[in-house]
Amino acid sequence: MKKQLLLVLLFTLPFIRVNANANYSTTRIILKFKHIVHFPIQDNNQSHFKTGINNIDVLNKKFNCTKFEKLGKGKKQENNPLYVVHFKSNVNIEQVLNEYQLTGELEYAEPDYKGEAGGVIPNDQYFFRQWGLYNTGTFSLFPGTIADSDIDMDDAWMITQGDATTVITIIDSGMRLQHPEVAGRVWTNTAEIAGNLIDDDNNGYVDDVNGYDWAYVDNDPTDDVGHGTNITGIIAANANNNVGYAGINWNCKVMELKALDVNNSGYYSWWTDAIYYAVDNGANIINMSMGGSSNSTTMEAAIDYAFNNNVTVTVCMMNFNNNVDYYPAAFTNVIATGSTDPDDDRSVPFPWSATSGSNYGNHIDVSAPGNYTYGLSHTSNTSYSTYWSGTSMAAPHVAGLASLMLAVDNTLTPTQIKSIIESTAQDLVGAPTEDTPGWDQYHGWGRINAYAALQMVVSVKEINSENGFSVYPNPSSGLINISLKNILKDAKISITDATGRIVKTISDLPSSSLLRIPVSEFSEGLYFVQLQLR
Repeated sequence: MKKQLLLVLLFTLPFIRVNANANYSTTRIILKFKHIVHFPIQDNNQSHFKTGINNIDVLNKKFNCTKFEKLGKGKKQENNPLYVVHFKSNVNIEQVLNEYQLTGELEYAEPDYKGEAGGVIPNDQYFFRQWGLYNTGTFSLFPGTIADSDIDMDDAWMITQGDATTVITIIDSGMRLQHPEVAGRVWTNTAEIAGNLIDDDNNGYVDDVNGYDWAYVDNDPTDDVGHGTNITGIIAANANNNVGYAGINWNCKVMELKALDVNNSGYYSWWTDAIYYAVDNGANIINMSMGGSSNSTTMEAAIDYAFNNNVTVTVCMMNFNNNVDYYPAAFTNVIATGSTDPDDDRSVPFPWSATSGSNYGNHIDVSAPGNYTYGLSHTSNTSYSTYWSGTSMAAPHVAGLASLMLAVDNTLTPTQIKSIIESTAQDLVGAPTEDTPGWDQYHGWGRINAYAALQMVVSVKEINSENGFSVYPNPSSGLINISLKNILKDAKISITDATGRIVKTISDLPSSSLLRIPVSEFSEGLYFVQLQLR
């Protein structure tokens, strides 16, 4: 297990925020003293537990403390000043923690959190094939499969399984709209009346009840290739129904926009029009598993339109095993995604071509599972034996994760979503020659981790202060992000340990609203992040 640092935000005094979504006892807390302590013999008739430390005992009386129970009673722990503190009745844990912390006697104070058996494993019949979500190391199609080379979806689903108000647009080859695995999940344009041959909502498209088809200029985005159906299943297949596969998001709506023809190709004008349609019709996220080698001012403007309207766009890096720029992946305001294998390495090659492989380059942001991706069939409601391989399958993993993040906090911007996904991505265990700590041209910031990303979203949501000063993830073991929204550039940030020793000072704050600080060299413990306004 990695060491973790607990971070406390300061303006003038230490203040501990307790995660409101966490489960913890309201009748006890955990304290660790700075020094070894020895308590006096207790009188059974006394009103509260007495430690002999005056400022601690004042609080013991105030909150009706009944007992200090030593934590770790074994011989190796006999000098460890760690205690579970019991109260007579329910208390305000956040208030209690802060008052005890302010005594100056403690290394830290924290809730006694409650946990449970880890992971949510859906009962879908073929979930065992979805190695990218939950990898036990037994995936049969890939010799050398490494356990846990996945995105930790089983843990992520403990936090959220999605929200029905989230709309994910899939610009692709269409979808088998009547497939039972997307029953109740296909987005509907409620402003349009089906079959009356009238553009009821005056959006320029007639009878676009379930999206539109730019490839054949009609209102039927039915898939005739299979590419889009597979991607839709990755994102949104109905889960826990004993059938087929489990999508990443169990509740979202999918807006199907067809912009690839029967040859799985399409024009930039189709893609551009589809982007504008998605944004104007309420999309929260757009997935584009497609690309071309020519730059386009027109398509980039559409991507920027989505970004400026708070719509996150996830895209694939393409599959030519080179570092050539493909678009939209090379545009700035997207999350460009490469593909990993079941052995946690870059996908080279894919099974359909010996010269194929996940593209790389200076514009890659993250990687995600993309090879041997089983999913839904575009020709059958009952066949679950088909799989696709490519960065096209990696990108929807990111789209699905982004949608779960919005389910936890729907105020997140595309910039925040991208930053959190990057910050929580993992270095790949199966790629020692290409993958380096932090960002690299083959995997970006690493393979996405859904559980870590959602944990950070919960942390950001709970810690954000009104003036925009926040730190996340909290606790952290590698990298912390400090939000500087509305903070003057000439302010100073100091990080001190529990003894008051300053371990890091940042005097020249960046002009951007986000400061990233590596903390992996810090010792495990409690730290205070203090903002000093000049």
